[in-house]
Amino acid sequence: MKNYHINIFYSDDDGGFIADIPDLKNCSAFGANPNEALKQVLIAQKLWLDEAESGGLPIPLPMYRPIIYKAI
Repeated sequence: MKNYHINIFYSDDDGGFIADIPDLKNCSAFGANPNEALKQVLIAQKLWLDEAESGGLPIPLPMYRPIIYKAI
């Protein structure tokens, strides 16, 4: 399985953590804590990739790279 970047952040609106994979459209998950969100998004990633493969859809290469700011 390819190594895709995963964002995990807290959502006040949802009252928990959201994990998403920017390279895989609409691939995201929710968890009560960061570890649970990560576990769930890895399941979603596998399902996303399996579905794309079985449907003959293109699987994107991992391209997303976050911008990292360095404090001055």
